[in-house]
Amino acid sequence: MARFVAVIALFIASQAMALAPSDRVDNFRLMDQTGTSHHLYYFSDMDAVVMMVQDNSCAAVDSALPKYAALQKEFAGKNVQFMMINSSRSDDRASIAALGIATPILLDDAQLVGESLGVSQAGEVFVVDPKTWKLAYRGAVGQDLAEALGDVVEGRPVARAQTDVAGCAVDFARKQGHAQISYTKEVAPILQQNCVSCHRTGGIGPWSMDNYTMILGFSPMIKEVLMTQRMPPWHADPTVGHWANDRAMSNGDRRTLVNWINAGAPRGAGSDPLADNVTSQPVWGDLGEPDLIVNIPPTDVPASGVVDYQYLQVDNPLDRDVWVSASQIAPGERSVLHHVITTFGEMETEGPRKGRLSRRNGGSLAGYVPGRVGTPLPEGTGTFLPANATIQFQMHYTTSGVATTDHSRMGVYLYDEQPEHTIKRMILADPRLKIPPGAKAHAHTTQRAFRDDVLVYDLLPHSHFRGKAAKFVAQYPDGTEELLLSVPNYDFNWQTTYRLVEPKVMPAGTKIFFTKWWDNSAQNLANPDPTREVPWGQQSWDEMIFGAIGYRTLTDEEKAAGNRVAGSE
Repeated sequence: MARFVAVIALFIASQAMALAPSDRVDNFRLMDQTGTSHHLYYFSDMDAVVMMVQDNSCAAVDSALPKYAALQKEFAGKNVQFMMINSSRSDDRASIAALGIATPILLDDAQLVGESLGVSQAGEVFVVDPKTWKLAYRGAVGQDLAEALGDVVEGRPVARAQTDVAGCAVDFARKQGHAQISYTKEVAPILQQNCVSCHRTGGIGPWSMDNYTMILGFSPMIKEVLMTQRMPPWHADPTVGHWANDRAMSNGDRRTLVNWINAGAPRGAGSDPLADNVTSQPVWGDLGEPDLIVNIPPTDVPASGVVDYQYLQVDNPLDRDVWVSASQIAPGERSVLHHVITTFGEMETEGPRKGRLSRRNGGSLAGYVPGRVGTPLPEGTGTFLPANATIQFQMHYTTSGVATTDHSRMGVYLYDEQPEHTIKRMILADPRLKIPPGAKAHAHTTQRAFRDDVLVYDLLPHSHFRGKAAKFVAQYPDGTEELLLSVPNYDFNWQTTYRLVEPKVMPAGTKIFFTKWWDNSAQNLANPDPTREVPWGQQSWDEMIFGAIGYRTLTDEEKAAGNRVAGSE
């Protein structure tokens, strides 16, 4: 074991040195000054990627910008991706955007990308060869850069791969002595706060963070998912809105973890908090034991092939009308259960919809997607579940290579008394959707309007494998607009409902515009078929534009008070 630890630590430390030409460049993801997400390895179809270190207050950068713009013009149409990276501690997105520069300027606010590149000063330029993801050139803007870029584009060896730069020093918030970062006092507590809730026995994480050796062994992966912002799974733009279920890790914590890993992930002295506090995922999570458990009829899932959506119906087992304060799905076979949508209502007894739920009444209960945890409905709101209701579960299964049977359940939590408000959901969808073959960023917008004064609690954007980004915009009756939610890095694997910290009042007549973007190109590694025009469809190889908003109607008293209610902005 000691030899294993030493080998892993040596390997990690070897990856953390400043980059020189011919060194491999680590993958990363950052947002630019417009809020667009950029993923380095996505540009594998380019002949070269060029990145200049930008700083708002650096005179050397100001003098280099015209030369950099001229280089972009020279190589226009030659399949080269030009960007900039700002690792300054004093600049932010607003001040960078105010410069009016069209080239994407990636905000490295955690400074991890700048450190991984070995940036020393603003004005320096890096050229990356996407064929190998190796650094082909680093140095100043000028003729040497132009010649090096031409060599990379034409597939020739770079004659002069490094030059001196006269720029401005970049102030990195480096922790003195990365090897002195304490696993016991710093690293383990960060993991406990941000990761262990999923990475534990019974959790949705593929492995358990239950001791130091596990962390050491997976440390290269931990670094990679932090650099590419795949973990923790949170995809909202941090500058738009405030969310009660925000899972994002702070820049300081990300720096601590990556710096510790770069130092070889030293064990150091002290106890192992992960081993001393091993926990397992409770079946019903933080909500505890339900008042009612509904067994969903079991479903046999084959080892391979396509499983049509299953619509499983259960009579409400209660003999009385109730108000629901919360509900959640306890998944049976996580490996095959993609999602569950629960609705209820009266059954049609005649006509073309005989045997199906009526569209005239009813409501919804718990939904399930990987990563979702049960949460109570907003305070003072509930869902009315009548005694004679039929509960229907829409079950979406994906085969895993092993035949199995899913035995999922739904837990229901009840109010003792009727709550003051009924929770409602606005759905925004458009089945006319058509996504052209090969499109990298196809956009489609749908809209609806609130007919009454409402209080909005949460927003959910949904699409399938090709989903790329999403946003909700409110247009108020006076014509002003507000960006409510921006998801620049949509991930089909995490269907997040974004819950507002402070619910938002919206007057009658407010229009909601929901826009989705899809990547139907071969660069999208999850794309089932980039040559296909993609229509609306329920299966994941088709697509959807589907948004949902949780809200309630304001009372007459609240309207009379000028739409100001407790807990609203």
